[in-house]
Amino acid sequence: MDRTAAWQLVCQYTQSESLRRHMLAVEAAMRAYARKFGEDEEKWGIVGLLHDFDYERWPQPPDHPLQGARILSELGYPEDVIYAIKSHADYLPDCPRRSLLDKTFYACDELAGFIMAVALVRPQRLEGLEAQSVIKKLKQKSFAASVNRQDIYRGAEDLNVPLPEHIDFVIQALRPHAEVLGLTPHV
Repeated sequence: MDRTAAWQLVCQYTQSESLRRHMLAVEAAMRAYARKFGEDEEKWGIVGLLHDFDYERWPQPPDHPLQGARILSELGYPEDVIYAIKSHADYLPDCPRRSLLDKTFYACDELAGFIMAVALVRPQRLEGLEAQSVIKKLKQKSFAASVNRQDIYRGAEDLNVPLPEHIDFVIQALRPHAEVLGLTPHV
């Protein structure tokens, strides 16, 4: 697997800068967790990077992620990468999250997006952002209303990591990538 080829695939299928940034954020979180767990950082990062590459063209379930899975299969991506991507869709009953890869990816997907939303409304963006601020925003149903809070809670639970610890870990994973994520502080 080649990260450059994966990024080219993202760019070929995804025009939205915000969706590209979301995939980059999930990639960063997945790479950080791979390092923590002693797993294959390249593989885990590519799962995060590619997980929504098909969403703009096929946003309706189950087309997303099944159309992407078909494309990845045709391109020779490993089955466990394809399965992990499919497992983030709760509406695919034949793809339960089984492996640590599947569970970590699910735990990072919605949370990374939510953390980015929280950071975007702060002048300091990711700098100084702490779990308690994110948790406070999670309780505010009108904020980033399209984010499924249950996915965030279930992801941390399935990963067997306390939610505040998981949030802090993902924030730390995103900070070095603030510029590419569009999250540099406003002066």
